[in-house]
This record gives sequence, C-alpha cells and structure tokens, in this order.
Amino acid sequence: MNILILFGGVSSEHDISRLSTASVLNNINKEKYDITTVGITKKGEWYYTEASAEEISDGSWEKNPSNKPAVISPDRLTHGLIIEEADGTITKKYIDVVHPVMHGQNAEDGTIQGILQIAGIPFVGPGVAASAAGMDKAITKAMVNQNGTVNQADTFVSLKNIYEVDKAAEMARINEYFGGKYPLFVKPANAGSSVGISKVKTAEDLEQGLDKAFAVDTKLLVEETIVGREIEVAVLGNDDPKASVIGEIFAANEFYDFDAKYTNAESRTAIVTDLPKEKEDEVRNAAITVYKVMGCKGLSRVDFFLQDDGKVVFNEINTLPGFTSISMYPQLWGATGIPYDQLIDRLIELALDNKDNSKFSL
Repeated sequence: MNILILFGGVSSEHDISRLSTASVLNNINKEKYDITTVGITKKGEWYYTEASAEEISDGSWEKNPSNKPAVISPDRLTHGLIIEEADGTITKKYIDVVHPVMHGQNAEDGTIQGILQIAGIPFVGPGVAASAAGMDKAITKAMVNQNGTVNQADTFVSLKNIYEVDKAAEMARINEYFGGKYPLFVKPANAGSSVGISKVKTAEDLEQGLDKAFAVDTKLLVEETIVGREIEVAVLGNDDPKASVIGEIFAANEFYDFDAKYTNAESRTAIVTDLPKEKEDEVRNAAITVYKVMGCKGLSRVDFFLQDDGKVVFNEINTLPGFTSISMYPQLWGATGIPYDQLIDRLIELALDNKDNSKFSL
C-alpha cells in the first residue's frame, strides 16, 4: 500500500510537524507500506524527499539532494503525486492513503483536507468541515454549547476589526461581560499549541494580551479562568469512536503554553489512576460527545479541566494532535493497549473506511 506522509507547512507549528513526522517514520511498519514523504517548507514550497527521519526532525531535509518539486494532483485519475524530475520531465505516483502529519493553520484547518478530498485520496483524520470547525475555538464552543450536555468556560469573542476601531470600548465590553473579574485567558481563535495565548491577571494587562492574540489571528476568545487539573483524552474511530484512558498535564510554566509543551523539560504527563470509575466514564463519554458533535472521523484529542468539586469542563479539541515521542495522543493509546505502530495501522484503516474522505462519489 502506498502511504504518503505529508509534513511541514506554512504554519506556526511547522517545527512540531517535523518532530511528529520523524516519530511516525521511526514507528511505521516499513515492510507493510511503501512510504513516500512530501515536505512543505515554511515558504510553501512542496518537495518530494527521501530525507531520513533525523533530517526531517532537525530541518536539514530541505537541503537533501533527493528533493524534487511535487504536488498532489487535483485530478482524481492521477490519485496521487505529480513529481518534477531533474530533467524537467513529469512522473506520477499513485497514493492509496495520505497521512497528513501536520498541525495548525494551513494544515489541520480544512485546507489540506480540501485538497485531498478534491483529489479523491483517502486521508487520516477529520474531513474539511470538522477540521475547519475544530480549528476555530469560537465555532467549536458554539457547536458544543448547542449540545447542552458538556460544561464550558464562560467566553467573550472579540474581532480585530472591531477592536482596532475603538480599543477602549472593546476592553470596556470585556470588563463588563466578566464583571471586572480577573485573571482571564486570551486566546487566538485559530492557532494551535497555545501560540498567542496569555493569562491576563489585571485590567491593566488586558490590552497587551489582546494585542498578542490579534497578532496571530483576527478573532480571539477571552475566557474565565478555570482552576483544575488539565486532563486529556484520545479518541479514535469513525462512526463508533472509542476513548482512551485519561492523561494529565503537569505544566512547568504557569499554564501549558508553547514553551511548556515543547521546550521546557520540567513539564510532564501522566496517566490518571486516582479517579473513581464513574468520573472516568464521565470524562471519556464527554470526549466522545464532543468528537461526535464536531463531526470528527479518524482521530482527535479532547482536552478538559477537572475542578476540585468534580466538575468536568471542556477546553478544546485538536483534530490532528501531536505525534512526537512525548505527545499525549500516542502515549494515551499506548497506555490503553494500542502500541504506536498499531495505532498508525488503525488510522490508515479508518481513513480507508471513511467514505466521507474517500475516492468514492455518488
């Protein structure tokens, strides 16, 4: 079976994609699959590459002499790649399944998924609509709120074009909405890995937090602070998804920002073992509910807060979660009984079984 690993991208999470890809390449069954890798640079250049996992991880893949310009053909008869050879001739390579090991904007927001759906190639992960909705935290909250069974933090949504017209008026609206209570969290609506997020402790710090988030996106969320344990659940499946055991984040920083996730060695994760079965079931069922409400297929990671009083509060969903050696998604399934290599097999099977993302048409 011809598997295309697609990585990189014009995204603030480009480097994390490379680390995830290296882990996938080190764990995928190379005797079972014919592996093709295509990397997208931060400038948006697409290259077929035979670079090693180590070269992809450290970024030196871009200088690999095997690199050739390549694109996914939108023509369904091609069903794969168009590769430009050194002499200028064109070759085509049939692809059975694409595994987009990509994160953030221009990756898990429905854009790559749209290319693959037009091309008629099955791919790992949720489809266009679920990816786009899951990437936008404001849309996610609205959809989950409609369900009415999952708790969420109180949220104010702000738009950059309104904020820039009158900053003072928008900040006054935010202060009125929350009754002057601080601290608050300010988050870009469309950014992963906690990029652009601030914990705003006083009204005097609000403008700085808003400016930081608006530098990343044109829409942001201001949320009440939820005090509780940060827990995560991995979900796997199409129409009948299953939830993993529960994991917990112990952030080295004040909250789980980009540095705490990927560069601060003091951050750690653990499998939750101290909850009664009824509470575990509540968390895992809430994760499956969010997954279904968002229309996800294949995989997602669903994050919650668990308050001291036992209240479970939904935080966010990640439709293409990290796959690095320390990422929670593969760790959670490993603890549930599915090793990394078998997890990749299962994701490929789900991609082939997902008619919404497949080559089939009416």
